[in-house]
Amino acid sequence: MADAAATAGPPAGTPPAAAPAPQKLDDLMLAMDVVDTLRHQESLATKELDDDARKAELVERLKRIYAGQGIAVPDAIVAAGVKALEESRFVYTPTPPSLARTLALLWVDRRRWGLAAGAVALALVLGIGSYSYFVVGGARRTAEAARIEITETLPANVAKLKRTALDEAVTPEAKARVGEIAGRAEAALARRDVAAVKAGLTELDSVVATLRDVYQIRIVTRPGERSGVWRQPPSKSSRNYYLVVEAVGADGRVQPRSITNEEDQTTTTVTKWGQRVPQSTYDTVARDKQDDGIIQMTRLGEKRRGDVDVRWTLPVQTGAITKW
Repeated sequence: MADAAATAGPPAGTPPAAAPAPQKLDDLMLAMDVVDTLRHQESLATKELDDDARKAELVERLKRIYAGQGIAVPDAIVAAGVKALEESRFVYTPTPPSLARTLALLWVDRRRWGLAAGAVALALVLGIGSYSYFVVGGARRTAEAARIEITETLPANVAKLKRTALDEAVTPEAKARVGEIAGRAEAALARRDVAAVKAGLTELDSVVATLRDVYQIRIVTRPGERSGVWRQPPSKSSRNYYLVVEAVGADGRVQPRSITNEEDQTTTTVTKWGQRVPQSTYDTVARDKQDDGIIQMTRLGEKRRGDVDVRWTLPVQTGAITKW
Protein backbone atom coordinates (compact mmCIF):
# COMPACT_ATOMS: atom_id res chain seq x y z
CA MET A 1 0.00 0.00 0.00
CA ALA A 2 2.77 2.33 0.92
CA ASP A 3 4.43 1.67 -2.43
CA ALA A 4 1.19 2.37 -4.22
CA ALA A 5 0.74 5.60 -2.34
CA ALA A 6 4.34 6.59 -3.15
CA THR A 7 3.84 6.09 -6.86
CA ALA A 8 0.36 7.56 -7.02
CA GLY A 9 1.62 11.16 -6.94
CA PRO A 10 0.24 14.05 -4.89
CA PRO A 11 -3.28 13.85 -3.50
CA ALA A 12 -6.06 15.17 -5.63
CA GLY A 13 -6.55 18.92 -5.37
CA THR A 14 -2.88 19.59 -4.63
CA PRO A 15 -1.59 22.45 -6.87
CA PRO A 16 1.35 21.51 -9.17
CA ALA A 17 4.89 22.57 -8.21
CA ALA A 18 5.88 25.95 -9.70
CA ALA A 19 8.53 25.96 -12.45
CA PRO A 20 11.80 27.71 -11.58
CA ALA A 21 11.60 31.40 -12.45
CA PRO A 22 13.75 32.30 -15.46
CA GLN A 23 16.76 34.41 -14.69
CA LYS A 24 16.26 38.04 -15.62
CA LEU A 25 18.60 39.60 -18.19
CA ASP A 26 19.31 42.48 -15.81
CA ASP A 27 20.48 40.08 -13.12
CA LEU A 28 22.72 38.30 -15.62
CA MET A 29 24.21 41.57 -16.77
CA LEU A 30 24.84 42.62 -13.18
CA ALA A 31 26.55 39.32 -12.47
CA MET A 32 28.76 39.79 -15.52
CA ASP A 33 29.61 43.30 -14.41
CA VAL A 34 30.55 41.99 -10.97
CA VAL A 35 32.84 39.44 -12.55
CA ASP A 36 34.37 42.14 -14.73
CA THR A 37 34.99 44.35 -11.71
CA LEU A 38 36.65 41.46 -9.90
CA ARG A 39 38.77 40.67 -12.96
CA HIS A 40 40.03 44.25 -13.19
CA GLN A 41 41.10 43.88 -9.57
CA GLU A 42 42.73 40.56 -10.31
CA SER A 43 45.49 40.86 -7.73
CA LEU A 44 42.94 41.61 -5.02
CA ALA A 45 40.55 38.90 -6.14
CA THR A 46 43.11 36.12 -6.25
CA LYS A 47 44.16 36.92 -2.72
CA GLU A 48 40.74 37.38 -1.23
CA LEU A 49 38.98 34.35 -2.69
CA ASP A 50 40.99 31.95 -0.59
CA ASP A 51 38.58 31.53 2.31
CA ASP A 52 35.02 32.32 3.28
CA ALA A 53 35.95 35.25 5.48
CA ARG A 54 37.75 36.99 2.71
CA LYS A 55 34.95 36.20 0.27
CA ALA A 56 32.54 37.92 2.59
CA GLU A 57 34.87 40.88 2.94
CA LEU A 58 35.16 41.05 -0.87
CA VAL A 59 31.38 40.97 -1.20
CA GLU A 60 31.05 43.90 1.18
CA ARG A 61 33.74 45.83 -0.66
CA LEU A 62 32.02 45.25 -4.00
CA LYS A 63 28.71 46.39 -2.55
CA ARG A 64 30.36 49.60 -1.37
CA ILE A 65 31.83 50.14 -4.84
CA TYR A 66 28.45 49.81 -6.48
CA ALA A 67 26.73 51.84 -3.78
CA GLY A 68 29.24 54.62 -4.42
CA GLN A 69 28.15 54.53 -8.05
CA GLY A 70 24.47 54.68 -7.12
CA ILE A 71 23.84 51.09 -8.27
CA ALA A 72 21.82 48.80 -6.03
CA VAL A 73 23.15 45.27 -6.37
CA PRO A 74 21.38 42.47 -4.47
CA ASP A 75 23.51 40.21 -2.31
CA ALA A 76 22.52 37.23 -4.42
CA ILE A 77 23.90 38.89 -7.54
CA VAL A 78 27.18 39.72 -5.86
CA ALA A 79 27.47 36.18 -4.54
CA ALA A 80 26.64 34.81 -7.99
CA GLY A 81 29.32 37.01 -9.51
CA VAL A 82 31.94 35.81 -7.02
CA LYS A 83 30.97 32.24 -7.73
CA ALA A 84 31.12 32.83 -11.47
CA LEU A 85 34.63 34.21 -11.10
CA GLU A 86 35.65 31.11 -9.17
CA GLU A 87 34.22 28.93 -11.95
CA SER A 88 35.84 31.09 -14.64
CA ARG A 89 32.53 31.76 -16.27
CA PHE A 90 32.25 34.74 -18.65
CA VAL A 91 35.95 34.23 -19.37
CA TYR A 92 37.16 33.41 -22.84
CA THR A 93 39.79 30.72 -22.86
CA PRO A 94 41.45 30.51 -26.27
CA THR A 95 41.84 27.16 -27.92
CA PRO A 96 45.39 25.84 -27.53
CA PRO A 97 47.55 25.91 -30.67
CA SER A 98 46.92 22.98 -33.01
CA LEU A 99 46.61 22.16 -36.69
CA ALA A 100 42.83 22.24 -36.46
CA ARG A 101 42.94 25.69 -34.82
CA THR A 102 45.34 27.00 -37.49
CA LEU A 103 43.14 25.68 -40.30
CA ALA A 104 40.07 27.18 -38.65
CA LEU A 105 41.73 30.59 -38.36
CA LEU A 106 42.82 30.43 -41.98
CA TRP A 107 39.29 29.57 -43.03
CA VAL A 108 37.82 32.46 -41.02
CA ASP A 109 40.34 34.88 -42.53
CA ARG A 110 40.25 33.28 -45.97
CA ARG A 111 39.26 36.46 -47.81
CA ARG A 112 42.32 38.43 -46.70
CA TRP A 113 44.67 35.50 -47.28
CA GLY A 114 42.99 34.81 -50.60
CA LEU A 115 43.55 38.39 -51.75
CA ALA A 116 47.19 38.27 -50.65
CA ALA A 117 47.74 34.92 -52.34
CA GLY A 118 46.03 36.21 -55.47
CA ALA A 119 48.25 39.31 -55.51
CA VAL A 120 51.37 37.17 -55.13
CA ALA A 121 50.19 34.80 -57.85
CA LEU A 122 49.39 37.72 -60.16
CA ALA A 123 52.82 39.27 -59.53
CA LEU A 124 54.48 35.94 -60.31
CA VAL A 125 52.45 35.51 -63.48
CA LEU A 126 53.24 39.06 -64.63
CA GLY A 127 56.93 38.67 -63.76
CA ILE A 128 57.30 35.35 -65.52
CA GLY A 129 55.24 36.58 -68.45
CA SER A 130 57.25 39.79 -68.79
CA TYR A 131 60.55 37.91 -68.62
CA SER A 132 59.32 35.38 -71.13
CA TYR A 133 58.01 38.02 -73.54
CA PHE A 134 60.61 40.78 -73.27
CA VAL A 135 63.80 38.84 -72.49
CA VAL A 136 63.41 35.34 -73.89
CA GLY A 137 60.85 36.31 -76.52
CA GLY A 138 62.77 39.49 -77.39
CA ALA A 139 65.95 37.52 -78.05
CA ARG A 140 64.02 35.05 -80.18
CA ARG A 141 62.30 37.80 -82.13
CA THR A 142 65.61 39.57 -82.71
CA ALA A 143 67.23 36.35 -83.91
CA GLU A 144 64.26 35.60 -86.18
CA ALA A 145 64.30 39.14 -87.61
CA ALA A 146 68.04 38.82 -88.31
CA ARG A 147 67.47 35.44 -90.00
CA ILE A 148 64.68 36.83 -92.19
CA GLU A 149 66.79 39.86 -93.10
CA ILE A 150 69.86 37.90 -94.24
CA THR A 151 67.94 35.06 -95.91
CA GLU A 152 64.97 36.89 -97.44
CA THR A 153 64.93 40.69 -97.30
CA LEU A 154 68.52 41.50 -98.25
CA PRO A 155 68.78 38.89 -101.04
CA ALA A 156 65.56 40.23 -102.56
CA ASN A 157 66.86 43.82 -102.39
CA VAL A 158 70.20 42.88 -103.97
CA ALA A 159 68.50 40.99 -106.78
CA LYS A 160 66.06 43.84 -107.43
CA LEU A 161 68.72 46.58 -107.53
CA LYS A 162 71.05 44.45 -109.65
CA ARG A 163 68.26 43.86 -112.18
CA THR A 164 67.39 47.58 -112.21
CA ALA A 165 71.02 48.62 -112.68
CA LEU A 166 71.59 46.13 -115.50
CA ASP A 167 68.42 47.37 -117.21
CA GLU A 168 69.77 50.95 -117.06
CA ALA A 169 73.32 50.05 -118.12
CA VAL A 170 74.03 50.48 -121.84
CA THR A 171 77.76 50.17 -122.35
CA PRO A 172 79.83 47.09 -121.55
CA GLU A 173 81.80 49.16 -119.06
CA ALA A 174 78.62 50.10 -117.20
CA LYS A 175 77.39 46.50 -117.13
CA ALA A 176 80.75 45.33 -115.87
CA ARG A 177 80.64 47.96 -113.10
CA VAL A 178 77.18 46.79 -112.02
CA GLY A 179 78.27 43.15 -112.06
CA GLU A 180 81.32 43.95 -109.93
CA ILE A 181 79.32 45.72 -107.23
CA ALA A 182 76.52 43.13 -107.26
CA GLY A 183 79.10 40.34 -107.01
CA ARG A 184 80.55 41.85 -103.83
CA ALA A 185 77.08 42.14 -102.33
CA GLU A 186 76.24 38.53 -103.21
CA ALA A 187 79.51 37.30 -101.70
CA ALA A 188 78.64 39.18 -98.52
CA LEU A 189 75.25 37.43 -98.50
CA ALA A 190 76.97 34.06 -98.74
CA ARG A 191 79.08 34.77 -95.66
CA ARG A 192 76.10 36.42 -93.90
CA ASP A 193 77.89 39.77 -93.54
CA VAL A 194 74.94 42.13 -93.11
CA ALA A 195 77.05 45.31 -92.99
CA ALA A 196 78.86 44.46 -96.23
CA VAL A 197 75.57 43.58 -97.95
CA LYS A 198 74.06 46.93 -96.97
CA ALA A 199 77.18 48.74 -98.20
CA GLY A 200 76.79 46.91 -101.54
CA LEU A 201 73.15 47.97 -101.73
CA THR A 202 74.18 51.59 -101.19
CA GLU A 203 76.70 51.29 -104.03
CA LEU A 204 74.14 49.71 -106.35
CA ASP A 205 71.64 52.44 -105.56
CA SER A 206 74.28 55.07 -106.32
CA VAL A 207 75.16 53.37 -109.62
CA VAL A 208 71.51 53.35 -110.67
CA ALA A 209 71.32 57.11 -109.98
CA THR A 210 74.56 57.65 -111.94
CA LEU A 211 73.31 55.59 -114.89
CA ARG A 212 70.19 57.74 -115.08
CA ASP A 213 72.13 61.03 -114.99
CA VAL A 214 72.30 63.06 -118.22
CA TYR A 215 74.39 66.25 -118.41
CA GLN A 216 77.26 68.01 -120.18
CA ILE A 217 80.49 69.23 -118.62
CA ARG A 218 80.88 72.78 -119.91
CA ILE A 219 83.70 75.26 -119.46
CA VAL A 220 82.56 78.40 -117.65
CA THR A 221 82.80 81.36 -120.02
CA ARG A 222 80.72 84.08 -118.38
CA PRO A 223 82.09 87.60 -118.09
CA GLY A 224 83.92 88.27 -114.85
CA GLU A 225 84.52 84.56 -114.15
CA ARG A 226 87.71 82.63 -114.70
CA SER A 227 87.72 79.78 -117.19
CA GLY A 228 90.97 78.21 -116.02
CA VAL A 229 93.56 78.27 -113.23
CA TRP A 230 96.94 76.66 -112.56
CA ARG A 231 98.69 75.55 -109.39
CA GLN A 232 102.33 75.15 -108.47
CA PRO A 233 102.48 72.22 -105.96
CA PRO A 234 105.25 72.70 -103.35
CA SER A 235 106.73 69.27 -104.03
CA LYS A 236 106.77 69.56 -107.84
CA SER A 237 108.58 71.72 -110.34
CA SER A 238 105.76 71.54 -112.90
CA ARG A 239 102.35 73.17 -112.73
CA ASN A 240 98.90 71.58 -112.46
CA TYR A 241 96.35 73.01 -114.91
CA TYR A 242 92.58 73.14 -114.36
CA LEU A 243 89.59 74.25 -116.43
CA VAL A 244 86.67 75.70 -114.45
CA VAL A 245 83.61 73.68 -115.43
CA GLU A 246 79.98 72.99 -114.45
CA ALA A 247 77.43 70.22 -115.11
CA VAL A 248 74.48 71.40 -117.21
CA GLY A 249 71.41 69.17 -117.46
CA ALA A 250 69.17 68.59 -120.48
CA ASP A 251 66.89 71.33 -119.20
CA GLY A 252 69.75 73.85 -119.23
CA ARG A 253 70.01 74.01 -115.46
CA VAL A 254 73.28 73.61 -113.61
CA GLN A 255 73.37 70.42 -111.55
CA PRO A 256 75.28 70.31 -108.25
CA ARG A 257 77.93 67.59 -108.16
CA SER A 258 79.85 65.91 -105.35
CA ILE A 259 83.54 66.65 -106.00
CA THR A 260 86.66 65.66 -104.04
CA ASN A 261 89.33 68.35 -103.81
CA GLU A 262 92.65 66.65 -104.54
CA GLU A 263 94.56 69.29 -102.60
CA ASP A 264 93.00 68.58 -99.21
CA GLN A 265 90.94 65.42 -99.93
CA THR A 266 87.66 67.05 -98.82
CA THR A 267 84.46 66.14 -100.66
CA THR A 268 81.81 68.83 -101.11
CA THR A 269 78.76 69.43 -103.29
CA VAL A 270 79.44 72.31 -105.68
CA THR A 271 78.06 73.85 -108.86
CA LYS A 272 81.53 74.66 -110.24
CA TRP A 273 84.89 72.94 -109.93
CA GLY A 274 88.29 72.90 -111.56
CA GLN A 275 88.82 69.80 -113.69
CA ARG A 276 92.47 68.88 -114.04
CA VAL A 277 93.68 68.77 -117.67
CA PRO A 278 97.03 68.45 -119.46
CA GLN A 279 98.79 71.70 -120.38
CA SER A 280 98.00 71.06 -124.03
CA THR A 281 94.23 71.12 -123.36
CA TYR A 282 94.62 74.19 -121.15
CA ASP A 283 96.56 76.02 -123.84
CA THR A 284 94.03 75.09 -126.53
CA VAL A 285 91.16 76.58 -124.53
CA ALA A 286 93.27 79.62 -123.64
CA ARG A 287 94.01 80.36 -127.34
CA ASP A 288 90.30 79.92 -128.17
CA LYS A 289 89.37 82.53 -125.59
CA GLN A 290 92.15 84.94 -126.54
CA ASP A 291 90.84 85.27 -130.11
CA ASP A 292 87.69 87.20 -129.25
CA GLY A 293 87.21 86.70 -125.50
CA ILE A 294 84.75 83.89 -126.06
CA ILE A 295 85.32 80.15 -125.86
CA GLN A 296 83.70 78.62 -128.92
CA MET A 297 84.05 74.98 -127.84
CA THR A 298 82.64 75.03 -124.30
CA ARG A 299 81.73 71.34 -124.06
CA LEU A 300 84.53 69.48 -122.31
CA GLY A 301 82.62 66.22 -121.82
CA GLU A 302 79.21 64.54 -121.81
CA LYS A 303 77.49 62.10 -119.44
CA ARG A 304 74.96 59.96 -121.31
CA ARG A 305 72.18 57.87 -119.81
CA GLY A 306 73.18 54.27 -119.28
CA ASP A 307 76.86 55.03 -118.83
CA VAL A 308 78.75 55.49 -115.57
CA ASP A 309 81.54 57.71 -116.91
CA VAL A 310 81.75 61.01 -118.69
CA ARG A 311 82.86 60.87 -122.31
CA TRP A 312 85.47 63.63 -122.63
CA THR A 313 85.67 65.76 -125.77
CA LEU A 314 89.20 66.97 -124.96
CA PRO A 315 91.91 65.13 -123.04
CA VAL A 316 91.61 65.42 -119.25
CA GLN A 317 93.47 64.07 -116.24
CA THR A 318 92.28 62.59 -112.98
CA GLY A 319 91.84 65.15 -110.23
CA ALA A 320 89.86 68.26 -109.37
CA ILE A 321 89.82 71.27 -107.07
CA THR A 322 86.89 73.09 -105.53
CA LYS A 323 88.64 76.29 -104.39
CA TRP A 324 90.88 78.73 -106.28
